[in-house]
Amino acid sequence: MPKTQPQLFTIATLGSHSALQILKGAKDEGFHTLAVVTPQNERLYSSFAFVDEVEVIPEYSHFPKLEPKLAGRKIILVPHGSFVAYLSLREHKAMTTPYFGNKAVLDLEADRMKQRDWLLRAGLKMPRQFTQASDIDRPVIVKLYGALGGKGYLFVKNADDFSTRAAKLKQQYIMQEYIIGVPVYIHYFYSPLTGKLEIMSMDRRYESNVDSLGRIPSADQEGWDLQPSYVVIGNQPISLRESLLAEAFHMGEAVVRVSRELCPERGLFGAFCLETIVTPEAEFFLMEISARIVAGTNLFIDGSPYSYLNYDEPMSTGRRIAREIKNALLSNSLEMVLDQSSKLPEFYLADLESPGVAISGPGVPAN
Repeated sequence: MPKTQPQLFTIATLGSHSALQILKGAKDEGFHTLAVVTPQNERLYSSFAFVDEVEVIPEYSHFPKLEPKLAGRKIILVPHGSFVAYLSLREHKAMTTPYFGNKAVLDLEADRMKQRDWLLRAGLKMPRQFTQASDIDRPVIVKLYGALGGKGYLFVKNADDFSTRAAKLKQQYIMQEYIIGVPVYIHYFYSPLTGKLEIMSMDRRYESNVDSLGRIPSADQEGWDLQPSYVVIGNQPISLRESLLAEAFHMGEAVVRVSRELCPERGLFGAFCLETIVTPEAEFFLMEISARIVAGTNLFIDGSPYSYLNYDEPMSTGRRIAREIKNALLSNSLEMVLDQSSKLPEFYLADLESPGVAISGPGVPAN
């Protein structure tokens, strides 16, 4: 068998968010797998047969201290939302373990103003954003910076309501027009190896308690001191009207194209998600972008209707990431799918032979 077998490499990630999907997909593609967990999660991740190895750290924020221990191994780190939530942007970018994706995009994602500029330059429609609370003349949602799963978001009716409930916020936030419609989270994958974009799946989030409030008639809510909360509890699958699919696809293409202008180091690639609201007029409003795998893809560990259109086998986003890494190995192109901020150690490519196997995926020509 060719020496470029995936088991020479370990796919690692933090034991949180979408780790189970990532590691199951990596194992399905033949990789060794490593979950970096906290003590309370050790038994959970150890219970799954596809997790080959578990490394325990006191807290996820301690991950940078683990890197020297991992340095002598052929490890590829797959990031997800917990890296953003538990590590600072500086710590995230300073990691030296070979990393799937482009860290340069983190600067655009982390700063909501830069993110907004990115999406607007891509020609996407976005809600009005307010910079002064006194200008608020319609309902808005106040969003905190960071990957917090909706924690701390506030619905504000007008400027007076803002001064009563949100004026004392100490964290960074934006004030965004509240668009009424259906939230649709579109999961994409862009391959730097083939130059092809794929729609992998879609979901909508179940948020507590704002979704459960809708079950109570408005008349019965009078007199209650109820404040909507937008904390994400789980996700629900959704499929989009086929007449809207072309626009969803074009939005993903535009975001990737503009990312190359903003991040000359190859732009956005791999998994990402556009978080949209679709209005009754069937218009997409872009709320934000997650430039990595999102937890909504956990619904589709066995694949989705959309991934099945491209693959006649179960293909989660986690497995698609592993497939891309394997395709890069098979085509001697590993550096194309890894962040270039730190040089790939020479021993990663040692003992590898070109197997002459064509990479597989949508848009790949047959031999």
